[in-house]
Amino acid sequence: MKKPIVLLAIIVAGTSLMGQSAKKKNNKNNEPQTVLVTKEDSATYANGFQMGNYFRQNQIALNINAFMQGLKDAYNAEGMQISPQELEAYGQYFGTYVNQQMELKNQRDAEYNKKVGEIYMAQNRKSKEIVETASGLQYIVIKEGEGARPSANDKVKVHYVGTTLDGKEFDSSRKRGEPITFGLNQVIAGWTEGLQLMTPGSIYKFWIPSNLAYGDRPIGSIPPGSTLIFEVELLEVNPQ
Repeated sequence: MKKPIVLLAIIVAGTSLMGQSAKKKNNKNNEPQTVLVTKEDSATYANGFQMGNYFRQNQIALNINAFMQGLKDAYNAEGMQISPQELEAYGQYFGTYVNQQMELKNQRDAEYNKKVGEIYMAQNRKSKEIVETASGLQYIVIKEGEGARPSANDKVKVHYVGTTLDGKEFDSSRKRGEPITFGLNQVIAGWTEGLQLMTPGSIYKFWIPSNLAYGDRPIGSIPPGSTLIFEVELLEVNPQ
């Protein structure tokens, strides 16, 4: 719950160490705009921009004037407009508020992405090449191998490329140049089910709905509620 406060403290600390440019100009709203002259100016601006971007992307309402006033009062040692007790209480409240707003945004994004995924999968299953299992996992066979299929408790070695429905690649063992080994009981449900359909040497392409992937959680660059696409090559099976 305190992570947003820590993030805020780190960014503000970085910002407060930088100088301010004295040269200003007017923008389209007739508000004074700092002219970036030195590296310190640009570094300060970069910190402020990243912070603003963080709040905007997570749809967190922010009173910019109050925020800047607090920053100026602290930096210029002009004293607080609230008591130390209120400072601590409101700091905790803000951390809770940020977490709540981020959670609400994740829920909205997850619902939207799940609907997009449902529409996509409905269209996808119309293809004669696509096979769909009872769970909703879809796949095509690019290359069939031979040998024994793994069980849910076996370890496997694979190469894979993972993308979202819009084609953005979020992970690739091929790009790293090294296959990965893991137990089939240690991965998302779509992988546990899908890899058991394969034989060594096979290459399959899987479409994994969010309930068989990461659900409503955002994972790295993967948005919440995402349907995922994986091209997987099964290299080796190690029975347990």
